[in-house]
Amino acid sequence: MPTFSNPVLAGSHPDPSICRVGEDFYLVTSSFAYYPGIPVLHSRDLVGWQPLGHVVDRPSQVSLTGLDVSDGLWAATIRHHEGTFYVVVALARGRQGSTTYLFTASDPAGPWSDPVVLEAEGIDPSLFFDDDGRCWFTACRDAAEPEVTGPGELWMRELDLDRLALTGPTHALWYGAMRGAWVEAPHLYKRDGVYHLIGAEGGTGRHHAVTAARADTITGPYSTDPRSPLLTHRHRGAAEPIHHVGHVDLVDTPAGETWAVALGIRPLDGTHTLGREVFLVPVEWTADGPVFAPDTGRVRLSERSPAGVGAGTVAPVGPVRDDFGGAVLGPEWSSLRGPVGHLVSTGAEEGGLTIRLSPEHLTGAGTPAFVARRQRHLRMRARARVRFTATAPTQEAGLVVFQHAHHATLALTADASGTPHVVLTAHEAGSPTRVGAVAVTADEVVLVVDSDDSGYTFHVEDGTWTTLGSIERPFFSTERAGGFVGVHLGLYGIGDAGEAHVHWFEYAPAR
Repeated sequence: MPTFSNPVLAGSHPDPSICRVGEDFYLVTSSFAYYPGIPVLHSRDLVGWQPLGHVVDRPSQVSLTGLDVSDGLWAATIRHHEGTFYVVVALARGRQGSTTYLFTASDPAGPWSDPVVLEAEGIDPSLFFDDDGRCWFTACRDAAEPEVTGPGELWMRELDLDRLALTGPTHALWYGAMRGAWVEAPHLYKRDGVYHLIGAEGGTGRHHAVTAARADTITGPYSTDPRSPLLTHRHRGAAEPIHHVGHVDLVDTPAGETWAVALGIRPLDGTHTLGREVFLVPVEWTADGPVFAPDTGRVRLSERSPAGVGAGTVAPVGPVRDDFGGAVLGPEWSSLRGPVGHLVSTGAEEGGLTIRLSPEHLTGAGTPAFVARRQRHLRMRARARVRFTATAPTQEAGLVVFQHAHHATLALTADASGTPHVVLTAHEAGSPTRVGAVAVTADEVVLVVDSDDSGYTFHVEDGTWTTLGSIERPFFSTERAGGFVGVHLGLYGIGDAGEAHVHWFEYAPAR
């Protein structure tokens, strides 16, 4: 039997949502304060995913300025109806939903429209198109009487597709299966005339779980599925390779199978660095409702391939070399809070990437001279050939391992006398600690970071190989650094003036 390897999207791709049009599947995930926002990916087999573009790729659409890295664009939902794609998403500030946006496009690759602001509170918005063509908006918010119902409420209003505005009364749908736990991530499905409301409870960490309710009419009343939780790994021991499973969205294949995309993590010794990833889970419909992973009741690293949509094992993400020869950066690269075209550019006469130094630090709330891509393997090596002449210790450029409030920089800079150095610095909640430094004989070096089970080790090549030091892996974990994102590997420049040139960047998984 053909199989595939989970996760199907490795590295930080949380809160997946999926839809199908014909034989094509489209998926979006959260992007937080990274820009462009809300990546859109395409697949024909549910296993191999290719980036198409982003919903938010113009600063005029949404402002992310001033937001924490783990605020921003949370838990988008993608749907398709009568030739139009719809994406709804909440913008979070201070870990609270502040604005709900609706985007539309005729082509999922874009361009996507400027957003419509919906009169909605809370987070995790979703859309459901019923058989009669009416569209219903759901989301989660604080309950009005938490001491009676529990802390969270799933609610609904109709969406007028002509005006792209919510209309009619608000319906309180459900308060979750586990009173005392927040309920979120609502998605509606209809099967044999019954409406199934799928949610997530227990937080997005160790106790994450998929729960459900059902109703005979779309506005309710909804009754809790007594089998809840329908999918969770919270009861499994430390040896389980996948944890934090939840936040699912379902899709039917042309062959009639149902599959769920779910988020999960792959921890090591109780911590994880890659963020929440996308796992693919088989679903079987019964008279009682959906059964997730019917053969095992758990998400597996190796799973049978979906029938009728492709066969064979999909190879893992392999080595990447980027010479930055295109007019723009590839879709795998992101910046923080906005475009960096005025600071980082490709297509120079000699090729490569030019970084114009900015005084904006990586721990600030603006848009620094910084571009990064997700780390997608626990064991990997990243290398970049960088040329930079610093005139003062306040100028630096190089490679960065970036994770929310923690990051480490491996940078070309200068000491007080102007002698070129490569310096390794660990930054914890804005407080820098020099880990190692070495004088170099040239202003062009290869900067290297290796990652494995124990940590990250940093090296420099300038004719010789020098190891500057190591930082333990948990330093970059969500458990230590906080937030909702995984490690990103980036290139950056900080200073009042000057330019750095990156000839190439390489990323390769290690055995």
